[in-house]
Amino acid sequence: MYKEILQSIDNIAIWPVISFVIFFLFFLCLLWYVFTTDSKFIDHMKQMPMDDLAVNDTTELKTERL
Repeated sequence: MYKEILQSIDNIAIWPVISFVIFFLFFLCLLWYVFTTDSKFIDHMKQMPMDDLAVNDTTELKTERL
């Protein structure tokens, strides 16, 4: 059933090429982002879960609003 439907569509062979190009462009953009991101920003984001001051600061801000 699917085979007959897919065979009846004109220019169906272009869709795999288009999807590959979109995937490849996305992958290249992601690589560009990873290699051009500032290392200080990466280190800051890496330390955020371990930083007790950030948790205390947000807790204090929440209690000050009340």
